[in-house]
Amino acid sequence: MPLIQRRRFITTLACISASLPSALLAQTSAANTWPTKPVRIVVPFAPGGTTDILARALAPELGKAFGQTFIIDNKPGAGGNLGADMVAKSPADGYTLLMGTVGTHGINQSLYPKLPFDPIKDFAPITLVAGVPNVLVMNPAKAQALNINSTADLIRYARANPGKLNMASSGNGTSIHLSGELFKSMTGTFMVHFPYRGSGPALLDLIGGTMDLMFDNLPSALPQIKAGKLKAFAVTSAQRSAAIPELPSIAEAGPVKGFDASSWFGLLAPAGTPADIVNRLQQESAKAMSAPALKERLQSQGAIPSGMPPAEFAAYIAAETKKWAVVVKNSGAKVD
Repeated sequence: MPLIQRRRFITTLACISASLPSALLAQTSAANTWPTKPVRIVVPFAPGGTTDILARALAPELGKAFGQTFIIDNKPGAGGNLGADMVAKSPADGYTLLMGTVGTHGINQSLYPKLPFDPIKDFAPITLVAGVPNVLVMNPAKAQALNINSTADLIRYARANPGKLNMASSGNGTSIHLSGELFKSMTGTFMVHFPYRGSGPALLDLIGGTMDLMFDNLPSALPQIKAGKLKAFAVTSAQRSAAIPELPSIAEAGPVKGFDASSWFGLLAPAGTPADIVNRLQQESAKAMSAPALKERLQSQGAIPSGMPPAEFAAYIAAETKKWAVVVKNSGAKVD
């Protein structure tokens, strides 16, 4: 290498080496002072559903812990993909987070031909916030008119009348959608699927009579069940829910042995978010979810609070991705 080129090379290396400590120091300093402004939690569904309910329950607790406002930003669309993609492409500075779901991070990559983001590579898992069973609910007037009083009655009617029942969901790829598809597959029935931009709008049409039935997340459906606006038949988890113990599981109600299709919700950040910020968010989230008042409130709504560490949550997402890939394949579910 000529002398002039060698000197330029050495000078360049020196400049790079000198800049590295300062860059790392700046990143560490930013993480230590975070947050210095409000933090946004993107909910990739419309208000009123369980994703929204859990985010709004956790946000004030994080606000108290960090001394900044945690703002809920609803960005519904494409089965949660629109909001998830927005967060994936946001700066990795801890100021934009996602309330992800089993749909956005466990189902959609098997259901959609192509996603605008990578659920694994583009996110830093923070913590599993809660798991919830879904619940099979029907418009009471429609159930009465068709003499459907149980899961077995529903199966008999649906088998005899293919395509005559309208099944609402919170969007393509959600566990609400896949619970219905799995039910159809395991019972040999056909119901017309209508995806909405969130559980809230779907519930409104279900209560209003436009839709006939739904496999909704228990926390968003439970108030309507208790008010008599929805008729509940069974929960989709393998076991009964403590929040509504009188309801059997679908597997128990039969004849759908082995049926299990629960939902989960977790906090994630864009990939590259400083580990210190991720760890602090997980620790404060875990504290909030284990505090008696919030824990009891969520349990009464049918949610099972968690708070698992980032590495454990990452492993959980990987396992759920494999599980739901099998469900998507076996059910024949498609994007409508």
